[in-house]
Amino acid sequence: MASVLWRCCCRSVGSHRPEISCARNRFLVSPVLEERRQIQYLQSWVPGTRACRSRGTEAFCFSTSSSLFFPKDYSLFWRTSPGFHYIAERMYCCGKAHNNEKNVDPFKLGQKDLKNIYEDIKKELFVSTDELKDMCEYYFDGKGKAFRPILVLLMARACNMHFNNCREMFASQRSIAIIAEMIHTASLVHDDVIDGSDSRRGKSTINRIWGERKAVLAGDFILSAASVALARIGDTAIVSILSQVIEDLVRGEFLQLGSKENENERFAHYLEKTFKKTASLIANSCKAVSILGCPDPKVHEIAYQYGKNIGIAFQLIDDVLDFTSCADQMGKPTAADLRLGLATGPVLFACQQFPELNVMIMRRFCLPGDVELAWQYVQQSDGVQQATYLAQRYCHKAVAEISKLHPSPERDALIQLPETVLTRTK
Repeated sequence: MASVLWRCCCRSVGSHRPEISCARNRFLVSPVLEERRQIQYLQSWVPGTRACRSRGTEAFCFSTSSSLFFPKDYSLFWRTSPGFHYIAERMYCCGKAHNNEKNVDPFKLGQKDLKNIYEDIKKELFVSTDELKDMCEYYFDGKGKAFRPILVLLMARACNMHFNNCREMFASQRSIAIIAEMIHTASLVHDDVIDGSDSRRGKSTINRIWGERKAVLAGDFILSAASVALARIGDTAIVSILSQVIEDLVRGEFLQLGSKENENERFAHYLEKTFKKTASLIANSCKAVSILGCPDPKVHEIAYQYGKNIGIAFQLIDDVLDFTSCADQMGKPTAADLRLGLATGPVLFACQQFPELNVMIMRRFCLPGDVELAWQYVQQSDGVQQATYLAQRYCHKAVAEISKLHPSPERDALIQLPETVLTRTK
């Protein structure tokens, strides 16, 4: 058993980055790092990193611009081979992204704008057929996390404050939040049909209650209603941006149905699928509200990059929870991804220690015992911890982007949001 000490070396960055008062330049310091391939392996997947030596010690270094964000009381663990562990000390987030930043709960701050949003969605879904109405409104019961609409609403106000110091939100910006939630829900309905899922958010899926054919039609109807609401905004740029989301969702689903034979290409394939199926909607919705509230292209890019990085991190943690949460917490059966033949982040990381997984990935865990054996390999590896660490990297990149906006309660809430993503349990 060999231990690794994670140290957080903080220093003041200086006047060239006034929005950041604390940086982390070097982590993962060990007297002896017996397997250099671990550093090389992480370098290949985590941009902005480099291996270095200092006074006879190995270190994993990060530039100031790519410093890490760690939630409070979070632990990391590394393992380089079966039976050989690297144990990390507990990390603490040291310093805030802005000297005047307050701990703003994003969900509490966004509740005012979120009020009546599901009633407004149901108005967009007005139909005369009772059965279709019941199906379309089934998931809009107000019991979900509302993660996407809250994020989009906060981004709208943050961009408005950055541009003209006005916290008021335009009706068109609120419509984007509604449309984003409708597109997301339509994709869930279709995903449940494709995956043959029986439960979603702790209750039976639409396809289980009404059947697959009607479920497909319900998803199509929600998507068409979202398209009508999008056209009503009357901005061709916004229509183009959110139409890209629908294209990405379809392409992402096709990517998920396939797998790369080349082991070195699998993780890139996984991240591309993750962006298209999850992050594209968040990124493009954030970009859309920024365009409606601010003419500066730099702000549009900030909003897009924030949404992209938060979206990828969100899905990485979702994939981690499939191995760490019980069915009651998740509202759906765990190990669901393995049973669907999907190799997510934790599995791909585990392959480095258990190459036997590669064969199972290519046959999509279809043989008897594959799912159970793959589960054991992931649990015995550092796959979950590596995937969590990568999610932290993406979260920090999101924080670095949103910190470029002028201070506001909404901006500070968006800075706090990654901690919610990283520490969620369902």
